[in-house]
Amino acid sequence: MLEASLRKTMLSSSGPTLDAALTDLGWAEMLTEVPELAIPLYFRLLGETGSHASILVDVVLNATGNTIGDTVELPLPYAGNAWVVWDRISPESLDPTLGGLPLRREEEGYPIRVAEARVAVGWWLVGSARAMLALARQHALDRTQFGKPIAAFQAVRHRLAETLVAIEGAEATLTLPGANNPDLTALLAKAAAGKAALTAAKHCQQVLGGIGFTEEHALQHHVKRVLVLDGLLGSSRELTRRAGAGLRARGSVPRLAQL
Repeated sequence: MLEASLRKTMLSSSGPTLDAALTDLGWAEMLTEVPELAIPLYFRLLGETGSHASILVDVVLNATGNTIGDTVELPLPYAGNAWVVWDRISPESLDPTLGGLPLRREEEGYPIRVAEARVAVGWWLVGSARAMLALARQHALDRTQFGKPIAAFQAVRHRLAETLVAIEGAEATLTLPGANNPDLTALLAKAAAGKAALTAAKHCQQVLGGIGFTEEHALQHHVKRVLVLDGLLGSSRELTRRAGAGLRARGSVPRLAQL
């Protein structure tokens, strides 16, 4: 019931309007009381619907003991040692290079706790990846070539299958319990989600062909979004290297899951 209501709301609104609607639907209470349920649900749906809301800021605020909904500007690390701020005050001033999100580039920032936010962005990336896969799958069923749907061709099936495997693997990483090492678990989960979303963007673009590049098709919106989300709080490439360097320095690998 809640998921259906959230999906409908996100499909009909975005930005500040969606912020207000999510507040009415009890976002703050869910984040405070059951973050392990709220974060995967809300952020996955943001990805699947292609909408955006400033609830990522709330995740950071809640993790650091601040008031949810505050308009304080928190610097968020971005790929390439850069910094961005999610602008809650003037969200209409969008940087066209930042995926349609109300992010503003900053010259410098300061360290903040980002483990929970990385998991949230990871679910956002997974939701976007699933949206791209759904678009490519439907196109493969509808588009005919040589008298049959292109979904019948092995090359197309392989790309769709590889995308699904990447998404499922990322989801499995995002659901790992982080009690033993929450920072490392969140870092690896964000890296896996970013890689899965980039894999989805590449393969789904190949399946859709030229139509996927056009402004009229929904795929390009998701591709732009995941390119930015992958860079937010550290790109998949940067986080993977950071994790590797940390493990080499430590000389051992902590157990992240009971198999």
